[in-house]
Amino acid sequence: MIRRYRIRGGRPLRGAMRVPGDKSIGHRAIIFASLAEGRSTITGLSGGLDNLSTAQIFREMGVSIDLDDERAVVEGVGLDGLKMPKGALDCGNSGTTMRLVAGILSAQRFGTRLVGDESLTRRPMRRVVDPLRARGANIAGVSGPKEGEVYPPLSVAPLIDDEHLIALEYTSPVASAQVKSCLLLSGLWARGVTAISEPVLSRDHTERMMNALGVPIQVVGPMVVLDPVGWDRRWDGFTWHVPGDPSSAAFPMAAALLVPGSEVTLEGVCLNPTRTGLFDALRAMRAQLAFTPKGEAAGAEPIGDVTVTHGPLGPAMTGGELLTRMIDEVPAFCAVASAANGRSDVRDAHELRVKESDRLATSAGVLRAFGLDCTELDDGMHVHGGAKPHAAEVDSGGDHRIAMMAAVLGMACEGETVVHDVACVDTSFPGFASLMSSLGADITVEESE
Repeated sequence: MIRRYRIRGGRPLRGAMRVPGDKSIGHRAIIFASLAEGRSTITGLSGGLDNLSTAQIFREMGVSIDLDDERAVVEGVGLDGLKMPKGALDCGNSGTTMRLVAGILSAQRFGTRLVGDESLTRRPMRRVVDPLRARGANIAGVSGPKEGEVYPPLSVAPLIDDEHLIALEYTSPVASAQVKSCLLLSGLWARGVTAISEPVLSRDHTERMMNALGVPIQVVGPMVVLDPVGWDRRWDGFTWHVPGDPSSAAFPMAAALLVPGSEVTLEGVCLNPTRTGLFDALRAMRAQLAFTPKGEAAGAEPIGDVTVTHGPLGPAMTGGELLTRMIDEVPAFCAVASAANGRSDVRDAHELRVKESDRLATSAGVLRAFGLDCTELDDGMHVHGGAKPHAAEVDSGGDHRIAMMAAVLGMACEGETVVHDVACVDTSFPGFASLMSSLGADITVEESE
């Protein structure tokens, strides 16, 4: 079944909406609930396919998880209660699932295999395989298009006899929350300290959750240290609410900034400073944003409402530490930058070459399809703003963020835009079309054989 969006643009967007729960936080909440002792209740989950993949993997390792749309009740088995699955563990499209679970499996006394869909088999895994091997894990991937790289599926052999994970001091060449979280999770079983440093601080959801659960962890800037000496290796079940995903909020925000007459409020969004790079970039473009703090959610994550009002925009640049804090929102940023008066730059974005698609190439392709001007660079893009987009027919290439980027550009056009291959949006933003319709967008979903 092929799914597409059909969009008739130019209609102002107005009102309030809740975006799906943050899937990065959702993955980790499910993981920590599975490893807790006792029952945990998690609300606000995204309902997307990626979080479902994580939940199903722990079910197959003996964890009871009653999952109903956005709510999960998890009967944790403790750090030593996971069981050998009957077959391979399917991560679907979720690189986060594969990398985080690899850290957990590396410490087990049973072997298994991590597999995924066609897109996931093209994602690089050496960044977790090498440091896990360095601490004693028996893990391997397969060769692929880039010489020397490691790709899925990942095979993890059991630790046997007197084997155990050892201390690790690791300097990551890239700022990656997935690498950091993988190694911290493996450190829960290690005999010795796990110390990780990054070029700049990446998302810190894992550290916040560990701290909330009493895991002995210390964070100093871009360095984190887990020292298990004297720790009883346990935590109780908990009740957590997952805040709204700023990466999903990026697209209705972009639509509001692109369509004249629009004003949209996104409710209960995660305002963790490691995730608010796009907000800072938009404010540099003189975008009209207003924030209303609303307390905290899972693992002491700050949350609040964000109101976005259409208005004139200036150019901006993102790179370095700012880019790290908005890596998933670059397609939305590029869409907004196309309306700014001047040239906006994206730099230091090599990591986007190895997402669900080559997001630099696919984002540039979408902009050009709408008649917008950009120059693709090795590590980013120049977006030459100020032109009015025209309606287009584009293909997402199976990348959920590219599909939503094209959809919001279509909302800013006169005429009809068609976006093909949009089933992938369900991985992160189920109900995207209906929620945008509730704000006034003219967007319909069509399916065909």
